[in-house]
Amino acid sequence: MPTIAIVGAGPGLGLSIAKVFGGHGFDVALISRTKGKLDALVAELTEAGITAEGFPADVADAAQLAGALDAAIARFGRIDVLEFSPHAGLVMTAPKEVTVDNLRAQIDGLLYGAVTAVRTVLPGMLQAGAGTLLFTTGGGAINPYPMLATTNIAQAGLRNWAVNLHNSLATEGIYAANVAINLMIGSQAPEGVPHRSPDEIALDYWALHTSRDQAEHLIGA
Repeated sequence: MPTIAIVGAGPGLGLSIAKVFGGHGFDVALISRTKGKLDALVAELTEAGITAEGFPADVADAAQLAGALDAAIARFGRIDVLEFSPHAGLVMTAPKEVTVDNLRAQIDGLLYGAVTAVRTVLPGMLQAGAGTLLFTTGGGAINPYPMLATTNIAQAGLRNWAVNLHNSLATEGIYAANVAINLMIGSQAPEGVPHRSPDEIALDYWALHTSRDQAEHLIGA
């Protein structure tokens, strides 16, 4: 059975992606910080007939994240699809307020976390000559929002690297793409606020994995 590892798994988009890929025959490795939340997600997926297991790790801690992914590989075999979408809430920082200290957490989690995850799963993909790397960012990675300056910086770096991976790994059977979500994720939203349900958005990830032709996919209004 192929396996998807979802880094930053939660009860919203992460769970929806797990259900879509699990419904297509994938085993699911879920990675996030809280074991109790992972257990709840695993229980819901198991009830849906999907084989899943949780691996607790702080995405900003390289040793923990690599260890969790190594444990997932030991449990399921190599990772066929990596979906990277950690989210710690909106961090409000104006461009003029950016410092090395308040930027570090975003860089550690979003950019360095992605590098750690890829470095852990990529050798198996290269050996097999197949694999998919999907990175979730926001619209600010493309057109920055002034109030989200630190997040914009980290996500823009991740976006740049994702496109670089797309352009350089295709000949080795590896597909990489950036998914920039520029709307509210949810079935409901305040009037006038663009939104899409996580179940709808998750279908885009499956389409990217199967079509394998876009370096970037923008989900917007």
